[in-house]
Amino acid sequence: MSDPAADGLNTLAVGTGGPRVAFLHGLFGQGRNWTQIAKTLAGPDGDNARCLLVDLPDHGRSPWSQEFSFEGYADAVAATLAATAPGERWVLVGHSLGGKVAMVLALTHPDLLESLVVVDIAPKDYGDLDRFRGYIDEMRSLPLGEVTSRTDAEERFDEPDPGVKAFLLQNLRRAGSGWAWQANLELIHADAERGSESRIAGFPDLGGATWDGSVVWLAGGDSGYVRDADVADMRALFPRTRLVTVNGARHWVHTDAPEVVIETLRRVLRTPAP
Repeated sequence: MSDPAADGLNTLAVGTGGPRVAFLHGLFGQGRNWTQIAKTLAGPDGDNARCLLVDLPDHGRSPWSQEFSFEGYADAVAATLAATAPGERWVLVGHSLGGKVAMVLALTHPDLLESLVVVDIAPKDYGDLDRFRGYIDEMRSLPLGEVTSRTDAEERFDEPDPGVKAFLLQNLRRAGSGWAWQANLELIHADAERGSESRIAGFPDLGGATWDGSVVWLAGGDSGYVRDADVADMRALFPRTRLVTVNGARHWVHTDAPEVVIETLRRVLRTPAP
């Protein structure tokens, strides 16, 4: 185990000029989940943005931590952004777990950000990780010592939704002659075992901190992660929040409606700071 904030997070840079945009993925995701959107924003038909795809601590190729903490995750991302572009400000995009990390970063490192885009998550306690528990159990039950190939792993993995299966199995990697999970599965499992006390499902109390920068809040219309009752809490922390509901999109809004997400980000990038 190491200190992700001190060791630096794994990142992938896309684009060579223009505004700085960083992407934070959700639970069991990786920065590269945002590759196509980043390439569109960075390309000649986009905004020539300089995009940074970040693997959060305990995910992808970033260092593992000993205990989950939103503040620790936010500190690690902040250190990575500051080291990548000293003195520059970022548009920060975060989905789900990454959205919570992005909100905490805005509240604890406000000078790093130009604006914030939060995708389908609210600054609240969701109670537990029950909706992810089946995924966690299935990943832990995969007999890594018996797996002979990625195809073999796919056949053994009991998940009926092919998209979810592919998403989770992106965490499986070669380790010498065997296989291992890139995500810190045991840390996430231990947090899930806390039930209603889950830190990952919760949101930290930051002592009344607020951030008055521009925030676009993208919610999936068919998701259920963002409710009408969440708006007041969101605007208490981020007074300049604009809620955009994406009809027909589920929790992975950027997968279900990439064109909407891209157009939203283009508008953010083209809106001058006050």
